[in-house]
Amino acid sequence: MLSVIERTCAVTAVALLALSGAACSTQDPAPDTPDVAAPPPAPPAPPPPPAPQSVRANELGKVPVLMYHRITTEPSSVYDRTPQDFRAELERLAAEDYTPITASEYASGRIDIPAGRHPVVLTFDDGSTGQFALDGAGRPAPDTAVRILLDTAAEHLEFRPTATFFVFDPPFEDPGGKTTLPWLHEHGFEVGNHTLEHPNLGQVGSAEAQHQIAAMQRKIGEALPDVPVRALALPLGVHPDDEALAADGSADGVTYHHDAVFLVGSNPARSPFDAEFDGQNIPRIRSQAATGEEAEYGSTQWLDELAGDPESRYTSDGDPDRISAPNSASADPAPGLPGLYRY
Repeated sequence: MLSVIERTCAVTAVALLALSGAACSTQDPAPDTPDVAAPPPAPPAPPPPPAPQSVRANELGKVPVLMYHRITTEPSSVYDRTPQDFRAELERLAAEDYTPITASEYASGRIDIPAGRHPVVLTFDDGSTGQFALDGAGRPAPDTAVRILLDTAAEHLEFRPTATFFVFDPPFEDPGGKTTLPWLHEHGFEVGNHTLEHPNLGQVGSAEAQHQIAAMQRKIGEALPDVPVRALALPLGVHPDDEALAADGSADGVTYHHDAVFLVGSNPARSPFDAEFDGQNIPRIRSQAATGEEAEYGSTQWLDELAGDPESRYTSDGDPDRISAPNSASADPAPGLPGLYRY
């Protein structure tokens, strides 16, 4: 039997061992970790588009498709405009709440512009250097249409800098368009077909008409691989005798298809959601001052008429997935049009 002293010593020893074990089991504190900045909050979602009636949306209204040829300081025909003329017309369009879209966007109904604004399609025929040329630094040259359009868009944020250039060979005096066509595509412009040599397609046979279209398709494709060409402007506004060949055909191993075929025309185009829209016969309006030969069919006259009857022109509801129009709209919607909203 242990004595009192021995028992006391034993208890003390056990206690010391327990304390020692506890001390050994205690882990060193974790090293300090640097503070990590919290990620920035996500930007707020854009506000929903306003109610269509609040902006008098009418997506069954008319769309001006403007046609330009030479931009030159020395105009020699009614088709020519000076840089000052072109700049003034763009300023007017911006002031009247127009937003440019491409020919293919218009014809396919991909009209994604802010609520209350009106689409306008700027088209250029032939591919002349007054429309587009690059300076020695690789920038659009002063007083060309592209330079003026970019400058106007920089001053009016909702005036989108885009247009469609219908070219024949060589575009912009650039062999094969090897420099100019990629620049336009990379900067948000569209390139369309205007045939290889600009013949009157109504005066050539079906085989030659297809050759003229397909050969230019090949030229554009060599400069812009994998970029589809979906729009054609008919030289002189004339179809081949077989009108279907403007939209679809083949020659020399090249097959082409155009969603949109543009005429010369003399009046605003129908909405692509209009039951009577014809994508193979889209009229255009020649850019022209209020005076001169056939000025009653020119852009100044038609823009005046649309401004005087704002309910007749296409006004966006701001929602590309919805088609809005007042019940009073004169045009009938295309049958089965999805997302139609009437008010």
